[in-house]
Amino acid sequence: MKKIRVGVIGVGYLGKFHAEKYSRMDHVELVGVVDSDPDRAREIARQFSTTPYFSHRDILDKVDAVSIAVPTPNHFEVGKDFLEHNIDVLIEKPITDCLEQADGLVDLARNRGLVLQVGHLERFNPAVVALKDIITRPMFIESHRLSIFKSRCTDVSVILDLMIHDIDLILGFVHSDIKDIHASGIPVISRHVDIASVRLEFENGCVANVTASRISLKNERKLRLFQKDTYVSIDFASRDIQVIRRDGNQTDGVIPGTDIQKWTLDKGDALEAELTAFIHSVSHRQVPEVTGEMGRDALKIALHIMDKIRIFNQNHAEALTG
Repeated sequence: MKKIRVGVIGVGYLGKFHAEKYSRMDHVELVGVVDSDPDRAREIARQFSTTPYFSHRDILDKVDAVSIAVPTPNHFEVGKDFLEHNIDVLIEKPITDCLEQADGLVDLARNRGLVLQVGHLERFNPAVVALKDIITRPMFIESHRLSIFKSRCTDVSVILDLMIHDIDLILGFVHSDIKDIHASGIPVISRHVDIASVRLEFENGCVANVTASRISLKNERKLRLFQKDTYVSIDFASRDIQVIRRDGNQTDGVIPGTDIQKWTLDKGDALEAELTAFIHSVSHRQVPEVTGEMGRDALKIALHIMDKIRIFNQNHAEALTG
């Protein structure tokens, strides 16, 4: 089998792990890593026995596919260059920070028959994969994603940094258009919103309450879903899953009339699963598991949330000064 020639564009915190995973894949040749910091490019290239480059344009004629892990404001320019050279692209989330640019990348990939996968990593989390056949029609969802402060993530709001993971998961579970959004949030340390609380109301009646914070004293990632006859709780950090189902044969226990199952999943490697799926899509010319359209849909909701928060904060400030 011919090896897929791959490059990694941007080898900061996330890009380094992309390079590491590709360097170990049997059917992949990591032909180079790119970073605008020459010292960083050389360091990562040396670690994974590949070639350093300092501009993504220097590698356009050398690869079949790339992972793009540059800062979000640069996603469109870099992604567009590779797609225009008929190169398949995995682009870190969010797909862009602008809906028009997201549409541009999606349309470009579609028109050229290229793979455009968006790095919504949680889709490959073993807990999410394990629940695909259990979660069928959720009607109430609670999500909490709290993170200890990291200065490297403050170039965008917590909505695009953290909450977009859960927006994407919820859209994947609910399969319904959104009817209304209620949102509040404030910047605390950075100039962007650092903590936010959102209520999503869907056309099919489902309601999702979503909280995200990057100024927490602990890391926490929990998701609870309720549907007819079933309640599911996921702790992503501990990898614990609890499923409570209605069962008329059960007459005792903590909740009479229910069957309670608990299990802990193996840690797994969501990033390796994500990159393996990308390479499979590239080599077999198949639609990726997380398409550009999916990334665009999550971005659309995230931007709508940000607009709601901006308007809410403006009105609040005017009320205080008025």
